[in-house]
Amino acid sequence: YFNNEVIMNNFFVGLQFLTSLKIVKQTEWSLESFGKSVKYFPLIGAVLGIIMASFYFIAIKYLPLAHIYLSHNFLAILLFALSIILTGALHCDGFMDTADGVFSGRSKDRMLEIMKDSCVGSNAVVAFFILSILKIALFMEIPSDKLLLALFAAPILSRFNMVIAITKFPYARPDGMGKAFAEYSGATTFYIALLFTMLLIIPLGKMGISAFIISCLGGLFFCNYFSKILGGLTGDTYGAITELCEVIVLCCFLIIS
Repeated sequence: YFNNEVIMNNFFVGLQFLTSLKIVKQTEWSLESFGKSVKYFPLIGAVLGIIMASFYFIAIKYLPLAHIYLSHNFLAILLFALSIILTGALHCDGFMDTADGVFSGRSKDRMLEIMKDSCVGSNAVVAFFILSILKIALFMEIPSDKLLLALFAAPILSRFNMVIAITKFPYARPDGMGKAFAEYSGATTFYIALLFTMLLIIPLGKMGISAFIISCLGGLFFCNYFSKILGGLTGDTYGAITELCEVIVLCCFLIIS
């Protein structure tokens, strides 16, 4: 038995937490709803992918900037800015906090404390600078026809890797928002998310399937790496894994022909 109202509520809980899109007004955010929204993360990625790809398509087809020399470089910067705006910099924040903690060279407990601190350290600044330059460079280098597909695929596959991180790896803290995702996601969450991902990615052909396989291998590597250092994963590492897997997907679309 499927309750459509509950399904839509869980989807919108995930959408409005992971993105800055406010489609419906929600006043109640239960921990169980957070957990049950995890299975819809690839669909949320698809919403972001459609917006990103549509923006790029409209820009290259209809904006005057499309006829100006180096406009593709300018569009790459706009695409990067749009990705941050659409997510409210949520994953970037997690990526920066993770960099501050993991590269601090401290004990596991101290790393977790650093990651929870709202102050931004030098490791975070350097890591985000490198991430920004890398993403913009990839947007510049990927050919237009492949970039359209990459913009659609990257948010889907990176969010699926977040599902892997949540459902297949232990949580490092005794509490926190990320723990709600891990605790209430349910046994079938991974398989439902995998089905959604396959339905969205298989139509993209060899590049999409290759990006799926390679990004999952990369995601598992980072999950294992962070889990080994921190004794599990956190909400911040979920964000870091999402950002890193987006880069992997973009690299796949650049390299694979």
